[in-house]
Amino acid sequence: MSRPLNQPLGGNEMPRFGGLASMMRLPVATHAAGLDAAFIGVPLDIGASNRAGARFGPRQIRAESSLIRPYNMATGAAPFDALQVADLGDVPINTYSLEKSVGIITDFYREVLGHGCVPLTLGGDHTIALPILRAVAERHGPVALIHVDAHADVNDEMFGERIAHGTPFRRAVEEGLLQTNKVWQIGLRGSGYAADDFDWPRRQGFTIIPAHEVWWQSLAPIMDKVRAVIGDAPCYLSFDIDGIDPSFAGGTGTPEIGGLSVPQALEIIRGCRGLNLVGADLVEVSPPYDPSGNTALLGANLLYEMLCVLPGVPVR
Repeated sequence: MSRPLNQPLGGNEMPRFGGLASMMRLPVATHAAGLDAAFIGVPLDIGASNRAGARFGPRQIRAESSLIRPYNMATGAAPFDALQVADLGDVPINTYSLEKSVGIITDFYREVLGHGCVPLTLGGDHTIALPILRAVAERHGPVALIHVDAHADVNDEMFGERIAHGTPFRRAVEEGLLQTNKVWQIGLRGSGYAADDFDWPRRQGFTIIPAHEVWWQSLAPIMDKVRAVIGDAPCYLSFDIDGIDPSFAGGTGTPEIGGLSVPQALEIIRGCRGLNLVGADLVEVSPPYDPSGNTALLGANLLYEMLCVLPGVPVR
């Protein structure tokens, strides 16, 4: 007997401005048992170095997601035809302690992953990628990584602290969480302190695609190469909204001009179809810096696109 699958609440059943503000107006679950994938909020921004506010990202992303319908008209993906998906709410971080919050996040994701559920995360600042990757690597071993961002996030420290939103991928390398020859960083740009800001990841084996090298280009050919290199390795997708140009996504903490376009962002995520995605995140949406909600709306749609490329999602 087939199990009933959760469906987003339709706009003809309840006005889109009504009902509970869960992700895509899906049912809210208290545990991951029986779920194939789940949306999880991590309302943390005490790792941010410039403009705070990403703690409010999960809430506004959920609110803006009410417009998204279940069927992807562009790709033909129908995730809710095959996967059991729910909103698991927010990780109860400690807003006064980054160190304690990192442990809380890892414990939360360890439980989720233990049920075979793929986590799709609503950030929060990029610090959260490290504790999530710790839990993911416990279950799957070192993972391939597709990292979309204006910044490499490989600082050794920030104000003397080794854990912050600019350090997660250096710590991930040091802790053996990544298959470093299968890490792609796309959209890097802006000013820096020294060439080592981008040279260090290259020395680890990362492939870097600076934003200026792909202006006005389709990223579909690059994603063909990404899939060929990563193959069937377990893969994590970490998407900082500031990878996209601030003219499209100004509601973020560390904006950098000359970024990716929205169509390029879609090409990256849609190009992940066929990979063994074991988790993904969308981070650094800071609602106070975009009262229009456009940045959160974009983030919500990118998270939906991530759901659409998970293993097992049918394409009609």
